[in-house]
Amino acid sequence: MNSVYSVGHVNFYIKKMFEQDGMLNKISVKGEISNCKYHRSGHIYFTLKDETGSISCVMFAGYRRGLTFQMKDGDKVTVTGTVDVYVRDGGYQLYAKEIVLEGLGFFYARFWELKKELEEMGMFASEYKKLLPFYVKKLGVVTAPTGAAVRDIQNIAYQKNPYIQLILYPALVQGEGAKESIAEGIKMLDLLGLDAIIIGRGGGSIEDLWAFNEEVVARAIFNCRTPVISAVGHETDTTIADFVADFRAPTPSAAAELAVADIRKILSQIAGYSRQLHTAFEKSLDYWKERIAVWKTRWNYLSPRNQIQGKRQKLLDMENRLQEYTSWILTEKRHRMQLLIQRMNGLSPLNKLNQGFSYVEDINGRNVASIHQAKRGDVLLIQVRDGCIYSTVHSVKEQIRAQVVCGED
Repeated sequence: MNSVYSVGHVNFYIKKMFEQDGMLNKISVKGEISNCKYHRSGHIYFTLKDETGSISCVMFAGYRRGLTFQMKDGDKVTVTGTVDVYVRDGGYQLYAKEIVLEGLGFFYARFWELKKELEEMGMFASEYKKLLPFYVKKLGVVTAPTGAAVRDIQNIAYQKNPYIQLILYPALVQGEGAKESIAEGIKMLDLLGLDAIIIGRGGGSIEDLWAFNEEVVARAIFNCRTPVISAVGHETDTTIADFVADFRAPTPSAAAELAVADIRKILSQIAGYSRQLHTAFEKSLDYWKERIAVWKTRWNYLSPRNQIQGKRQKLLDMENRLQEYTSWILTEKRHRMQLLIQRMNGLSPLNKLNQGFSYVEDINGRNVASIHQAKRGDVLLIQVRDGCIYSTVHSVKEQIRAQVVCGED
């Protein structure tokens, strides 16, 4: 009867066989890097492949000091190390101790060759890029119907706008026939009059994403009349489709964020605009009310009736002022006339006569104020207080004036 061994014993036995093989203890393998991942522990996990096959590889953190470049998918390298068995999983892998960069791999060479060709044709030019509508109501999606990409797009789109219409074209995104399926999906959705189209898939190796690096897909995107958003792989992945598309999103979720407007924000903005419009209308209404009141006041002031009333009132005021001024002038003149009358009364001959004086004149009416104006026989008229006396000069006598002489003592 044959012996029965545990899985661990078998894996351990194979490991011993690998360790006893001198060629596997130090071997150099040439190939192209794929699925390269830098672990937070410092280890590097990757796959080394060529046209005939692939082998899993790991470089532990302790050997990274000799690595002179940043490894990435597509690098063509020569890896020197040990082929050994991992007992727990029963798989073998190449434990890299030294990695030398040989140049770009086959896929990357094709990538850069096609990119240069399409760029020279102007398919990446910004003047051909179409604008994305602000409010997308119908959104097309070209991707695998069962992948994580379509679920992410649905979740983000319906979360931002429950009313959006999503139209999925279930395309092959990897392997044989994928490039034709993606190109056909773009052409079909372009005929439906959509607002935007998202093409994409989740992350993977350069071989997994290669359908989006094909010329037939690039031309379908360029000829599409609908704005196209490319969302292929993860943020670090770049494809030809990203350069040709009107917009590039790092992930399918980001593409949905870019394409779909947040209906809540739109409604909030509309409400804000409504409040601003209402406030502006109220301010404008108050302003025009004030203007109308001013115009009404001005019209009332400038109306013919108001003008006549104003002029009439002005004339009445002027008449009152004229009467007041006339009364003042008359009063002033009366006062001055009283002063003159009193002054004249003081100088009046009649007044002197009333006081006991008399006035003498000759028959010609000339005043006789000296004895030299009269001679014997002249008739003189003497006016007194109560009448006139006619007299004849009998004689004249000169008045003797006394002189006082003052002498010295």
